[in-house]
Amino acid sequence: MSDSVKVDVWSDIACPWCYIGKRKFEAGVAAFGGPVEVEYHSFELSPDTPVDFEGTEAEFLSQHKGLPVQQAQEMIDRVAGIAESVDLHYDYDALRHTNTVKAHQVIHLAKQHGKQLEMVERLFTAYFERGEHVGQDDSLADLGAEVGLDRDEVLRTLRDDTQLAAVCADQAQAQAFGINGVPFFVIDGKYGVSGAQDPAAFEQVLQQVVALRGTTPEEVASATERATDDASADVAATR
Repeated sequence: MSDSVKVDVWSDIACPWCYIGKRKFEAGVAAFGGPVEVEYHSFELSPDTPVDFEGTEAEFLSQHKGLPVQQAQEMIDRVAGIAESVDLHYDYDALRHTNTVKAHQVIHLAKQHGKQLEMVERLFTAYFERGEHVGQDDSLADLGAEVGLDRDEVLRTLRDDTQLAAVCADQAQAQAFGINGVPFFVIDGKYGVSGAQDPAAFEQVLQQVVALRGTTPEEVASATERATDDASADVAATR
């Protein structure tokens, strides 16, 4: 068995908690200190979102969740404050809400070229901090080129939907695991952690999973649940 811990992460580029969770997870991995292999998987929070949504983020959230705009804005302000606590600077005034299925296709293409992690980070930054469009072909091609992908290959991929099947497969796997919200972290293919937990929770779960390799999934789930109880982590066996 490999000493490296494999962590599969389901997330969406348009999910503010996913970027926050990414930073907290990275801090937990750094504290853990052991080798961790990370792979990202597609999850669309709002697959019916238009490529060019006309309106503010508060207006979108209001429509999507059936909330008053003011309440939606208060939620956005709260999330932006939490993002600042992990050194992320969300710019909701500049943010361009869009459909993310094409961005997920680019992430899969980047994985084939060994650049998935760089692509995920660049897309999150583009969306939440720089007000760049992550739903249009030309913009995505430019962002892909920035991390070393061939711009023309990105455009061909998006034109022909050559990675769409991979996106759909990820979403089908999420459904099979019972994942209905993101971020969601599957550790060693068996144990799940839901949400943007504190770094200490991720560190403890990684330590426990390594320590209890060879035991039953139920034993590991029970141990990781105890280890992260103070941090309110949602830990469960996924199969």
